[in-house]
Amino acid sequence: MNIIKGNIVDVVNKRIYKGEIHFSNIIEKIIEKEVEENIYILPGLVNAHVHIESSMLSPLAFSKYAIKHGTVAVVTDPHEIANVCGEDGLNYMIENANNSPLKIYFGVPSCVPATTFETSGAVLDSASVSKLLASENFIMLSEMMNFPGVIYDDKEVWAKINAANLLNKPIDGHAPQLTGEPLKKYIVEAGISTDHECSTYEEALEKIKYGMKIQIREGSAAKNFDTLKGLIDSHPDKIMFCTDDSHPDDLLEGHINLIVKKAWHLNYNYFDVLRAATYNPIKHYNLQVGL
Repeated sequence: MNIIKGNIVDVVNKRIYKGEIHFSNIIEKIIEKEVEENIYILPGLVNAHVHIESSMLSPLAFSKYAIKHGTVAVVTDPHEIANVCGEDGLNYMIENANNSPLKIYFGVPSCVPATTFETSGAVLDSASVSKLLASENFIMLSEMMNFPGVIYDDKEVWAKINAANLLNKPIDGHAPQLTGEPLKKYIVEAGISTDHECSTYEEALEKIKYGMKIQIREGSAAKNFDTLKGLIDSHPDKIMFCTDDSHPDDLLEGHINLIVKKAWHLNYNYFDVLRAATYNPIKHYNLQVGL
């Protein structure tokens, strides 16, 4: 049995108390008691949506840098490698990630190819997606970029959605500027539960109204923290932090910790910020990270 002593940060109940954490691979018990140690012990950070391929690193190499910045888990959509290498690419990512100290949770890419108007190295049809979703290697159906296919009842698109819902696996979204009844259908009927593509605060509020969780994104390519930061105060239980794309030079500087620091420097509630970076994605995706 191992013991860590210090100030325990309880993100859910919004309190910090002195105590001990007893663990042996997993946390066995937490005891509130006076201790001399003054370190702060808090949950590790989670990237709620990232394409590891954008870092131009293998999952193992990516993890060596991410964990240095306090990240303990990532939820990743390997659609970039799948569009080139198909299931062989997915198998490579999973096998490489098995050697990683970072907990890497994969989704099944929903749009391979990304569109029907270009060439790709592979096709993942609804039968392939259903088979992959049934595997314990995949926790969700990754971002459904083909929102017109959802709205206009494309049979292949809905077969993938139905396969995920049948298995009670979450479905990530990708629906920039979608609004009104089409948005309601995308969220309520299809059961698509997250989005990282909001470009206005009002867009995020409408998506939350219909039941979505909003992923606030600060990545190498796209950023919406400044636009959506008000959600930290107004909807702390409906948000997560993500990078989407993390280029290697940016990964050297930081990861989810940079979003946390940015929010803290703006005097947002410490516990609400940590909730978005830890508890919310863990609960939404049912991540087995010890919480």
